[in-house]
Amino acid sequence: MTYVLVVGESLVDVVTDAGGTTVERPGGSAANVAVALARLGRRSRFVTSYADDERGRSIAEHLAGSGVELATDPHVLERTSSAAATIGPDGSATYVFDLDWRFGPVGEETPRFVHVCSIGAVLEPGADDVLALLDRLVGAGGRGVHADRPTVTYDVNARAAITGTGPEVVGRVEAVARRADVVKASDEDLAVLYPTLGLAEAAGHLRSLGPRAVVVTRGEGGATWYGDGEPLSVAATPVTVVDTIGAGDTFSAGIVDALWDGLDPAATLAHAARAAAVTVSRPGADPPTRAELG
Repeated sequence: MTYVLVVGESLVDVVTDAGGTTVERPGGSAANVAVALARLGRRSRFVTSYADDERGRSIAEHLAGSGVELATDPHVLERTSSAAATIGPDGSATYVFDLDWRFGPVGEETPRFVHVCSIGAVLEPGADDVLALLDRLVGAGGRGVHADRPTVTYDVNARAAITGTGPEVVGRVEAVARRADVVKASDEDLAVLYPTLGLAEAAGHLRSLGPRAVVVTRGEGGATWYGDGEPLSVAATPVTVVDTIGAGDTFSAGIVDALWDGLDPAATLAHAARAAAVTVSRPGADPPTRAELG
């Protein structure tokens, strides 16, 4: 099937800017990816959860407004999750979470791509369901298990404030990485997971688990593709930063979008960087459309 199945959390960002003004916006790492892909014209189906409450309805309207399809009934929570985000003077965001994560039954169709990310891949009870879904689609830790298996992308997006740190979290991240084709992680993610390793060492370790490539992002420092051959780096797209909410999620969507078109690693990173630059140039997780990227 020619669609991407995005799996992970939805929530409401309660954003306080540097001037002290607070607004609520629909978000969540996986929701941002699903929206970004839909705005880029890809058929985006979403496995997620939220409550049938005011915040949940705002998420549903946001997803539908961008053309995201729901792949399962999301109403399995008593209240919709939230993240209190505080924007610093440099546009960076810090978070405090109130989160629950699980999801209902998912249909048997096989997508072209599966994207998993962030809290949804490591927070119980939904994390076990994520692994079970991946195992059904691609097999436990193996590649080429099914002739029509989807390509799996995974954005680590470590959130120490909610998942904690240490061997258990690392083990959950690595369990997903073993099932992925491309893993994306920021320099901050790798510092949380592997504090004694340098970026290249940490990327090499993740790649040794089986992915054909590991992408490391470094904010304004650009991004590097670790795959076959020498590492390949691209610079970040110059932009005036309003805030960084959704930047990494848009970058992940850009990777999937580029892989869909069969672009090479350099073109993939450049495309993802351009998409992320649009998001950071405006408030909140507001990914670009295909037309805005040109």
